[in-house]
Amino acid sequence: MALIGTGHFLSHFYMLCLPPLFLVWQAEFDVSFATLGLAVALMAGVTAALQTPVGFLVDRHGAMPFLLGGVLLMALSIAAMAFAPGYWAIVLLSILSGVGNAVIHPADYAILGASIHPSRIGRAFAMHTFTGNLGFAAGPPVVAAMLLVMDWRMVLLVLGLVGVPVVLAIRLQGRILKDQAKPKDRAAGPGGRELLLSRPILLFFAFFLLSAMAGSAIQAWSITVLGKLWGTPVAVASLALTAYMVGATGGTLVGGWYADRSTRHLVFVVSTTMASAALLLSLGLVPMPEWLLPAVAAASGLLMGSSRTPRDVMLKNAIPPGQMGKVFGFVSSGLPLGGAITPVPFGWLIDLGLAWMVFPLAAALLVASLFCMGSAQGAAMRARAVPVAAE
Repeated sequence: MALIGTGHFLSHFYMLCLPPLFLVWQAEFDVSFATLGLAVALMAGVTAALQTPVGFLVDRHGAMPFLLGGVLLMALSIAAMAFAPGYWAIVLLSILSGVGNAVIHPADYAILGASIHPSRIGRAFAMHTFTGNLGFAAGPPVVAAMLLVMDWRMVLLVLGLVGVPVVLAIRLQGRILKDQAKPKDRAAGPGGRELLLSRPILLFFAFFLLSAMAGSAIQAWSITVLGKLWGTPVAVASLALTAYMVGATGGTLVGGWYADRSTRHLVFVVSTTMASAALLLSLGLVPMPEWLLPAVAAASGLLMGSSRTPRDVMLKNAIPPGQMGKVFGFVSSGLPLGGAITPVPFGWLIDLGLAWMVFPLAAALLVASLFCMGSAQGAAMRARAVPVAAE
């Protein structure tokens, strides 16, 4: 978990280490903010687009070579930005970093599924998500602090080179990381495109997509909406959003603990998601004292985060042997896609004076995701029953 978690931490850290440099780059390269955003957008877009094809390669050739190459490519791309002669070079290196980042989810889940005993897989998945969230949280403040004592080129060089010993550690300790077993015959279940387009996997993808759309709406617009609806000061609304994110991060560990102690994963996911949606709905419909807003937001985030790990375990249980890379690569690509869909239309609603609709619509997306989750679980159980009945 230390080896896999550190690589996952870096993948998220590198994605958010660039925005704190935007003001410096604007002065250095004389480019617009829209152009500056291109670097982050391309890194995320390339990551999302390549996860599925990389997953096919992971399943076919093994996860370890791709994990080592992916982390190294990410790290060296960030380090090479220190020598960029112009902003165009940073954009190209961001694309390369996105290519390396695309390896992380398919390779990590393939290795964890094979290396961790089933009795601890929930906690392993929880720690994997937790370390990624820590990377997101650490990126901006660490870069901001480093800029106080060194220039931006040295910051990127140091941060990029930090990834090299991580790659060496994974390589030297790689004997404890097992790769997934290959299926013994084609009768074990569908493979390739047929598997990804099967009803259970498409429904899991829809669940990930809809829940990410709801989360993106909350992260992008909760501060603005609370201010428009209730006149909440920016500081208080920001604290509420921070409380939501902290709760969601800690909730993944709670969900991992539960996932290893119960098989009633669907009941847990439904109950926690419904409770989180109800609390989000209350933020948009019920006036509250300012001191209560962060507490309600934290509780909603905790419940939402708790549902994530049992969700991942349910997906793992629905995957045929030897197919972890492509399925997790495909389904998890719904997360960045969902995050990209909602900010613009929800911002449009606010422009039309319909800010009150943001929290109810986010809650509705969460409820809709549960229908996909329940249908996915039922379809997966029926799919597993078919070969057993045939035998």
